[in-house]
Amino acid sequence: MAKHKTPLLDQLESGPWPSFVSDIKQECASRAKNAKGVDYQVPADCPDDLLGVLEMSYVDGETHWKHGGIVGVFGYGGGVIGRYCDQPEMFPGVAHFHTVRVNQPSGLYYTTEFLRQICDLWELRGSGLTNMHGSTGDIVLLGTTTPQLEEIFFDLTHKMNTDLGGSGSNLRTPSCCLGQSRCEFACIDTQQLCHDLTNTYQDELHRPAFPYKFKFKVDGCPNGCVAAIARSDFSIIGTWRDEIRIDQKAVAAYVGGEIKPNAGAHAGRDWGKFDIQKEVVDRCPTGCMKFEGGKLEINNKECVRCMHCINAMPRALRIGNDRGASILCGAKAPILDGPQMSSLLVPFIKAEEPYDEIKEIVENLWDWWMEEGKNRERLGETMKRLSFQKLLEVTNQKADARHVREPRHNPYIFWKEEEVKGGWQRDIADYRKKHQK
Repeated sequence: MAKHKTPLLDQLESGPWPSFVSDIKQECASRAKNAKGVDYQVPADCPDDLLGVLEMSYVDGETHWKHGGIVGVFGYGGGVIGRYCDQPEMFPGVAHFHTVRVNQPSGLYYTTEFLRQICDLWELRGSGLTNMHGSTGDIVLLGTTTPQLEEIFFDLTHKMNTDLGGSGSNLRTPSCCLGQSRCEFACIDTQQLCHDLTNTYQDELHRPAFPYKFKFKVDGCPNGCVAAIARSDFSIIGTWRDEIRIDQKAVAAYVGGEIKPNAGAHAGRDWGKFDIQKEVVDRCPTGCMKFEGGKLEINNKECVRCMHCINAMPRALRIGNDRGASILCGAKAPILDGPQMSSLLVPFIKAEEPYDEIKEIVENLWDWWMEEGKNRERLGETMKRLSFQKLLEVTNQKADARHVREPRHNPYIFWKEEEVKGGWQRDIADYRKKHQK
């Protein structure tokens, strides 16, 4: 029987979607059933008290979690988020309710053995509640007490060969899509790159030294399955720089209805006959395609790699063969100055081991950001404050027309003398002297 009455939380179970409330209640029932058979290292009524404090928060209209200091494991500055309840006498099961972030494998591939181990560990030393996966990308283990942290860390590292993820003002756990392991659109080996960055920057991952958080995310193609362009300070997105490969026979098969568009994704709905003009050519954002005389043509110089045509006709259109990545910087959620998408920094770079060119850009960028960034200022905010031009200078990138986000609103341009070869002011002065005579 539930320890606390939760009428408001009960309403959250009434909708058509799965409810986290039901999951917590399921854990409560499991613990009540197994209380005598399992030697729980945290209070067995931990999930029950979690429901109670959450119900109280809904009733009072304010949180009942407080900041009670920093906790962690020896030698690490991140990986554990401290949580303390401000009503420990009323809810002793969640007096401590620390969250542990665990570094996820690249592409989120698990063995059943690993999943059983993580669940058994958390059932014993935590609340039994997990988040697979949070917006961080990590495995998130919700709710344990301070004495259990070192025990959990020992089991993770020595028995399960894994590590804590990032938290605080440091490098957060790099994440990536499943890449070439399963996706025909992947232009780079996202898993290998993500794994390499994770191992290379262990110190930055575990010992906070940045102005604020910093995230790597790696998308294998512009479809963006991990939303790197919207969610990471350093977005690596697979692309190509030669021509899209066209199979004209397959194009004809799509037009003739022999092959279903969108890889058959809409097979269960009556969309009518496939119209390549309306559904592909007219939807090209740059108008770089045309279909005439039964033949599809693409002006690849105008293509922006939006992936729409390839997604619509994957048997007929394929990514190019000269593959690499684009690097973009500065995405963030609305913390200080509103949300931002990443801005293009490197239009094309080969993403091949040992990734030294990428790492050189990363480290130059970090040196500048750590020197100039304000406390709790994301990279994107530093870029906005000090200019994208400065970012180009510190990363040794030459200005490129593709860096322009939008046309100028102000038609007037003002130059400093040192910015123009010969100095335009000196040239004007010389011209005036010459003609005044």
